[in-house]
Amino acid sequence: MAHSVMLDGSGLSTSPHSERIAMDASLQRTRSPARYFGLVFVLSLPLWLIGKRPLPLPVNLPVSALAAFVPALAAGILTYQQAGRRGVQALFKRTFDYKRIDRKRWYLPALLLAPLTYLLSYVVMRLTGSPLPSQLDIPVHRLPAYAAMYFVAGTGEELGWTGYALEPMQARRGAFQAGWLEGIGWAVWHSISFFQTGNPANWVLWQCLRTVALRLLIVWIYNSSGKSVFASSLIHAADNVSWSLFPNSGSHYSPLVTGSLNWLTVGVILATGGTKAFAGRKSPRNQTAGRQ
Repeated sequence: MAHSVMLDGSGLSTSPHSERIAMDASLQRTRSPARYFGLVFVLSLPLWLIGKRPLPLPVNLPVSALAAFVPALAAGILTYQQAGRRGVQALFKRTFDYKRIDRKRWYLPALLLAPLTYLLSYVVMRLTGSPLPSQLDIPVHRLPAYAAMYFVAGTGEELGWTGYALEPMQARRGAFQAGWLEGIGWAVWHSISFFQTGNPANWVLWQCLRTVALRLLIVWIYNSSGKSVFASSLIHAADNVSWSLFPNSGSHYSPLVTGSLNWLTVGVILATGGTKAFAGRKSPRNQTAGRQ
């Protein structure tokens, strides 16, 4: 379908595509990550207050884990205030924006980086004599249910942290700095549920440090895949699935070991491409407005 071309005041041609790109960029500039962070914490408070009760799942998750849907809610509220119903629709369409992934090889790290990291974590723990169960119980039969559950929950987070808050942050500070700053906020937000699952303070500390590294890797996948929230949700879900399958139902997971491997991966990315590697690359195909 052909699109009409108009002339702006300078005599340069414009099109509906370029106008929408300019409007999207304007909306991103006016987004307030600080307001988003504040609203996420406020909306999460009721779940934290009742969050000590465990969910009826094989893995150790409290009721407060349902706060996974709060980031999308907060992003939706702020987007509605800024851009109305159409803006909210555009935000939630990012759930399946897989068409942005113009280089399909980025599905590999999005899906495989997490399970390979957990597999290597097990090997390291075995070689170093870390506590591990004598009989392994890896519930592979639960993989489809875990994949569906964690993709939905991961999307609930990524629509907010990535789809809403990341763009204005990395436009102002760059992708790497935005990633670790957002990672700190993400870790603090998660720390409540980390404590509510009965973990000691040193475990929570290592888990928070590991959470920052994971956020950096999610930013790397997001920008490198063509700024796809769908890709971000995939690596987020893959990490949670891998944790749930780790012996036994995540009971012997070590944030020190897995977090160290996550930071090692971040280090490799920095060593090979510098901080610019986290910004991905500009893709003309993904700069056309209307791609979801």
